[in-house]
Amino acid sequence: MADTLPKVPKKVYENELFRLQSELVTLQEWVRATGARVVVIFEGRDAAGKGGAIKRVTEYLNPRIARIAALPAPTERERGQWYFQRYITHLPAPGEIVLFDRSWYNRAGVERVMGFCTQDEYHRFLHQCPIFERMLVEDGIILLKYWFSVSDREQERRFRARRDDPMRRWKLSPMDLESITRWEDYSRAKDEMFVHTDIPEARWNVVESEDKKRARLNMIAHLLTAVPYVEQPARKISFPKRPGPAGYIRPPRDEQHYVPDHAATLTRNRE
Repeated sequence: MADTLPKVPKKVYENELFRLQSELVTLQEWVRATGARVVVIFEGRDAAGKGGAIKRVTEYLNPRIARIAALPAPTERERGQWYFQRYITHLPAPGEIVLFDRSWYNRAGVERVMGFCTQDEYHRFLHQCPIFERMLVEDGIILLKYWFSVSDREQERRFRARRDDPMRRWKLSPMDLESITRWEDYSRAKDEMFVHTDIPEARWNVVESEDKKRARLNMIAHLLTAVPYVEQPARKISFPKRPGPAGYIRPPRDEQHYVPDHAATLTRNRE
């Protein structure tokens, strides 16, 4: 659907993105002032645009308030724990926002498709996940879940773009390439996951991400409407008067080791 819509003009996109990001700063101040706890889950196929959306959400936010949780593969010790245990340690304290770049839904997606979990573990997850999320919401956590949807054609185009770009080639993993041959398996896994975990307390919000710019605007705009924040009174900031000299003498500059002036070589080369 999204690929049939007109592209958002660059200037329109940049202006609206900045406006939305300024509202995110306002939301952040509300979270800090009220002690709210916000969890935002980003899920979807590989190369669906999750990382780009997270980057735009956090661009102007305080990393001490809004942090990203992107967990690596579980250790041997973690594999023996209750499945949700290692995610619990990353949940927000009062006054924090946590954005999960993939989350506990790994079990319903890649672990299910690639055979990294047993059938019993998978079905136990589908049973426990709604209970777990209801517990989070009942405890006062604001939980938002976003699924970034992309077509097989666009996903492969993005994979090829990563392959051909030395600056982004690191983003293309063997698991990404494997997902190309398992497209329908991932589709079935996602549909079954939605059946069990799209609950009234924590609905799945699908983001059409064929157009990355449109997806980012739509996702952030929805996030802002889903959190009941209000603008906080601006904190008054006054600068203290700088005291006068008190006799301190700094050591000579040539006794310190400075980095070479690389920038100067750029201007000399232009002359």
